[in-house]
Amino acid sequence: MERLQKIIAAAGIASRREAEKIILAGRVKVNSKVVNELGVKADPSRDKIIVDGKPLMAKTKSYYMFYKPRGVVTTMKDPEGRKCISDFVKGLGERVYPVGRLDYNTEGLLLLTNDGELAQKLTHPSYEIRKTYRVKVLGIVPLAKLDKLRMGVELEDGLTAPATVDLIGYDREREMTEFNITIHEGRNRQVRRMCDAIGFPVRDLQRTKMGPLALRGLGRGKVRELDDDEVQLLMKI
Repeated sequence: MERLQKIIAAAGIASRREAEKIILAGRVKVNSKVVNELGVKADPSRDKIIVDGKPLMAKTKSYYMFYKPRGVVTTMKDPEGRKCISDFVKGLGERVYPVGRLDYNTEGLLLLTNDGELAQKLTHPSYEIRKTYRVKVLGIVPLAKLDKLRMGVELEDGLTAPATVDLIGYDREREMTEFNITIHEGRNRQVRRMCDAIGFPVRDLQRTKMGPLALRGLGRGKVRELDDDEVQLLMKI
């Protein structure tokens, strides 16, 4: 017997938090009885569970790595008609969703899955999943400014946690600095705002790592299924 929200999340319908909202809204039936309170347990192998009028079917969990290009919205649909994730995953033959977000002008690694429970863990602040970005900023950044990023920067929503910053190099001809930064917080546009706060706005931003996953050998706009070793590393988080 498991809590109903966990069963719904495991079926890939929604994250556990969203599943709780679905239950509270009275959209779930167990053995023909409407359930609208949390804490109810069920056995998916014996109980008939209906969500929004459809029988709950256990789904095979799938995990993909996607290289999001710049100029793509991290949603499955966009009312403004901009390119979004669904434009790149039509050939998969199954419904998957992005874990977390990358802003419109940021490219790089996104995890796509139908495993709602794992998605919730990877995005919950308490798990402190480390994410690494390759950053190019306008100007030659003094080492003292990079130290500020390492120690934490005061933003309008509070002081950021210490970050790992590794200088890649200076392009003095183009007046640019390139470095890697690793953070574990999930604030909106955090890396861009941190760079603005030290006076060096971002020119290019690419997420290269997320937890144990690294963006290697995958072209922009391409999707590949995670191998068994990568899935096991995710499960260990």
